[in-house]
Amino acid sequence: MVNRLAVGVIVFGAAAVAAPVQAAPCAARADVRAMTYNIRLDVAVDGANRWANRREEFLSQIRLVRPDLLGLQEVVPGQYADLRQGLPGYAFVGGGRDDGVGQGEASPLAVNRRAFAIAASGMFWLSPTPAVPSLGWDAAYRRVATWARLRRRSDGVRLLVLNTHWDHVGLVARRNSALQLRHWIAAHRQPREAVVLLGDFNAPLGEASMQTLLDDRTLRDARAAAREPAVGTSITFNAFDALPKSGQTIDHILVGGADVARYHALAEHFDGRVASDHFPVVADIAPACPARR
Repeated sequence: MVNRLAVGVIVFGAAAVAAPVQAAPCAARADVRAMTYNIRLDVAVDGANRWANRREEFLSQIRLVRPDLLGLQEVVPGQYADLRQGLPGYAFVGGGRDDGVGQGEASPLAVNRRAFAIAASGMFWLSPTPAVPSLGWDAAYRRVATWARLRRRSDGVRLLVLNTHWDHVGLVARRNSALQLRHWIAAHRQPREAVVLLGDFNAPLGEASMQTLLDDRTLRDARAAAREPAVGTSITFNAFDALPKSGQTIDHILVGGADVARYHALAEHFDGRVASDHFPVVADIAPACPARR
């Protein structure tokens, strides 16, 4: 039974909330750095690429990039403990997909404690029964979305941030997950609240599921929206290959009610070894300044 996290109830058919009125972006130094990163769960079959052999490289990337918002996927309990210990400057939100607390893979959000206060948070399952642990449609595994409502301590900028990991098998599940997230955002977004959706979607932007998220223009792909030319790899799943020759971008950052200053898909390696079987995606987001009173 879920007893530690506030569960966001999906309201299908709710009237869409109008996008906030755009104001001039805050100063460049006030950009919000968002990062999505599939950590790759810790499994024995990975051999030399097991978590213990890449943990420090992974943590060093986070410490260097210093995201304000970090969406992680495939985090199993032992890794969750390592992240909490290794990244003490972050508050973590989100539990395991098997019970909503500590069992199974989690898709947590990590929030820079000094930069943001968490006003509310929770998680829900990507399924017809989002309030309880459940398998959705034709998905191979239970899938979840984790969310947090944030206020920036320095200037009051407000964000609604979500992190998710879609199914790698179920086409119907991915399409319905997109619809579910779209309706959830419309029902829960507050006025003048920017939205940031992070995740491993297991889908390129051209797939119908991703277009479902983008076609009403509430959300924009950060890569396409960036004011500066987007840089970095066009392949985010690397299968532990430091220099993959083929593949697709399946890890994305989507943004609503804010501009995007910069985008970078970071294909870093450590003498030929990579920190995960995915490359991280980073975006500097310029939310509208809060209204003056």
